[in-house]
Amino acid sequence: MKKLFIFLIVLFTFTSRVVWSADLNKGMGAYHDGNYPVAFLELKPLAEQGDVYAQSFLGVMYHNGKGVPQNYKTALRWYSLSADQGYCFSQYNLGVMYYEGKGVLKNYKTAAKWFTLAAEQGYTDAQFNLGNMYRIGEGVAQNYKTGVQWNRLAAEKGHSDAQYNLSISYDMGLGVLKDYVYAHMWANIATSNGTGGGASLRDSVESKMTSADISKAQNLAREFVAKFYRDC
Repeated sequence: MKKLFIFLIVLFTFTSRVVWSADLNKGMGAYHDGNYPVAFLELKPLAEQGDVYAQSFLGVMYHNGKGVPQNYKTALRWYSLSADQGYCFSQYNLGVMYYEGKGVLKNYKTAAKWFTLAAEQGYTDAQFNLGNMYRIGEGVAQNYKTGVQWNRLAAEKGHSDAQYNLSISYDMGLGVLKDYVYAHMWANIATSNGTGGGASLRDSVESKMTSADISKAQNLAREFVAKFYRDC
């Protein structure tokens, strides 16, 4: 069975709902332009004043060694300050660090705590990771049903590996009733999104289905793509 954890160090999606200060805009712009010294000079005073976004950016800089020497403990400190104020990206990255044991002792239970906080705010990768932790029983009591619930949330927002895992759940009856139609549907969608192994999983499920059920699954996949995909 495929076990996937995708840990993106950070994925900042800034929206028009947030009003940025001039200095924060300048610091963010400098970071994205690769001018890390200027980014650091602009962001550090804001972070020290408690700005959650600047704190999160500094965490990323120390995590990745961008403009500063790589230092996981310092990254952890900035992520923690931001995460404690409820910023979901920092909560997710903090979960990554506890899961991987970077800058702190590896602790799956604490990782699950931070992934949960980020997932509850709708952060897709946190939902996917948390779903896998429930499916495997890492840091939480194993619960296939809860794992499916979190993976479904991520899958409905286009997370191809969550889609793959949902296919497995339906194929094997883990946390849901066994249903080859839905197993095929999710494998088909995951394949269209480029998930490795998706096509072979779909073909394996298809070998257990009637022609009518295959047609039904294909129609469901098309309907899902048209109806449910949305920005995450």
